[in-house]
This record gives sequence, C-alpha cells and structure tokens, in this order.
Amino acid sequence: MIDLYFWTTPNGYKVTILLEELGLPYTVIPVHIGKGEQFAPEFLKISPNNKIPALVDHDGPGGKPIAIFESGAIMMYLAEKSGWRFMPADMRQRYDVVQWLMFQMGSVGPMLGQAHHFRRYAPEQIPYAVERYTNEARRIYGVIDKRLGEAPYLAGDYSIADMATYPWLRPYKWQGQNLDDFPNLSRWYGDVRARPAVQRGLAVLKERLERNKEKPTGAAWDAMFGKQQYEKH
Repeated sequence: MIDLYFWTTPNGYKVTILLEELGLPYTVIPVHIGKGEQFAPEFLKISPNNKIPALVDHDGPGGKPIAIFESGAIMMYLAEKSGWRFMPADMRQRYDVVQWLMFQMGSVGPMLGQAHHFRRYAPEQIPYAVERYTNEARRIYGVIDKRLGEAPYLAGDYSIADMATYPWLRPYKWQGQNLDDFPNLSRWYGDVRARPAVQRGLAVLKERLERNKEKPTGAAWDAMFGKQQYEKH
C-alpha cells in the first residue's frame, strides 16, 4: 500500500494524477499547509524540506518500505516501479521524458509559482516583480507551445512530464496568461484535461481546493509564506 502525504497544490496533483493513471491503490494523508502541518516532526522525517507531496511505499524495493520526497522523484519512482509506464525503459526515450520533467521542476513550477505569489498573494503589489514573473510565465508558455507544435505531448508520447506540467498551467489566469495565445498548448491542455485518470486525480480533496482559493491571512500566511517557514524545525 502507498501512503501519499498530500495537499491541494499543483505539486500534489501531479502525483494523484499519476497514481490514477497507473491504477495503483493509495491512501491520502492530508497535510494542511495553511495550518502548518508540514512542520510536524513525523512529517519532516519523510519530507525534510517540509514540502508536499511525500510518499511512503510499504512494499518498496526488496519488499521493504521506502519514503520519498520531491514530486519529480516520486513520479520517476512510481513509473519505474510500475514497469516503466509513462517513462520508457529505453534510455533515449527515457531521457526525452526526464528532460521535460526537469524543465517542469526547474522552470515551470518555480517561475509560475512566483507569478502566483506576486500577482495574487504578496501583501503589497511590487510592479517590477509582477512584470518580471508574468513575462517569464509568458516565455515558458511559449517554450511549451513551440514544443507542442512538434509533437502531441512534451516527450512525444503522453508521459509523466505532461502529468507534472498540466497542474501548473491550470491557474493560467493567475499567471496573467491567455491560452488562446498558445494554440498548440491549448490543444494539449484540452487533451490532458479530458483524460479520465486526470479528472480523478484532480478530484482528490476537491472540496478543500475550493476553500483554498481564498488569499491566506494570519497564521495561514505565516505557515505558507511568513515567519513559520523560516523557524528551525
């Protein structure tokens, strides 16, 4: 059995989508990041960077439990565990997937996350930051759009790279983007969204997601963006 430590963020939904695509049974353990549950000592033993998602596979390599943090590492592990599904065993094809997964980890997530923060969550509007990250989001959307004009999916075939990227593009309006400006990306977006497993993955704790659309304040702000993030845990 797999335990998934999860909250309703793009990084969390990457993994629920993959688990649904693979058809693997899993138990969701909510980690409410607005309440600071990510700083609990028992969670930090699994995820030392106090971020979700994290995973414990009680039937890991050699039949022994394994704990994994970082969403990209979790996705690579699950793909390999499942017989190289959505990440081919062939080395050349595998690295077609890995490079686009790393693009999501190194560019899509961090830069679009900054766009979210300065456009939506920052306590004061900083025009330079809003402009910088909105423009960077537009550049990243352009990279994706160009690639998807060459292939139906990021690595050619549907893969963990698509599952990792899609949740970060769902709040495109928060990032100051319009899908109509990126026709290849828009086509891909619709194709991924229509997959039944994607819809199931996005339904996990959906009722919490609707409540989390409000701007955090007070203790929730401190837990997510403020002083609690920088205390020693």
